[in-house]
Amino acid sequence: MDESACAPVTEPLQGEDTRERELRRATEALLLVTEEPVTVELLAQLLEVGAERVEALCHELAAEYDATDRGFQLVKVAGGWRYQTHPDLAAYIERFVLDGQSGRMSNAALETLAIVAYKQPISRAQIAAIRGVNVDGVMRTLSQRGYVAEVGRDHGPGQAVLYGTTPSFLEKLGLNSLDELPALGGFVPGADVYEALERGLRPDPLDAEADGPADDGAARDPAGPDDVAG
Repeated sequence: MDESACAPVTEPLQGEDTRERELRRATEALLLVTEEPVTVELLAQLLEVGAERVEALCHELAAEYDATDRGFQLVKVAGGWRYQTHPDLAAYIERFVLDGQSGRMSNAALETLAIVAYKQPISRAQIAAIRGVNVDGVMRTLSQRGYVAEVGRDHGPGQAVLYGTTPSFLEKLGLNSLDELPALGGFVPGADVYEALERGLRPDPLDAEADGPADDGAARDPAGPDDVAG
């Protein structure tokens, strides 16, 4: 009998398990030291394995953290993977991060950012036309915070600067791409609402006819009520 056929296979399996553990630990270490989402391609290059294996490994780690009810998650945002605190613990994080600070954005900034997100690439003039007010100050604030940036220039006269959202914007919203933005259709009133508003604002022709002659008669009658009574 060929003794090689009966050779134990524990050593190769043990070596494979060791390599797998090393990959998992190395992936966790790399993701812990980064400040921005890390792409699968970069992780694959650093770990010296295929991108598909890295993608599967990140999904495995994310599922493991969720199954063990950790206070953090491994999520895919802005085209890469990163660790972030669990949404259920937002109240505790806000106490730590926002204590004594006022970092909330104004309604004007939120409205402008929403227009850029859904209409990009878009110029300042186009944003101002939609909002009906000057947006230079708001756009300057959004640029300083890193939520919007120049993405090109218009091909028309003047070649206006066009703006779009940044990866930082996706990170703040926890989105992997702009395709994950909620559809605007859910925020637009239906046709029945528009019809009801139009009916409420439209004057009733019967009321107009009833009020018309009375008003004209009063205007033409030179005598006051007391004179008629007398």
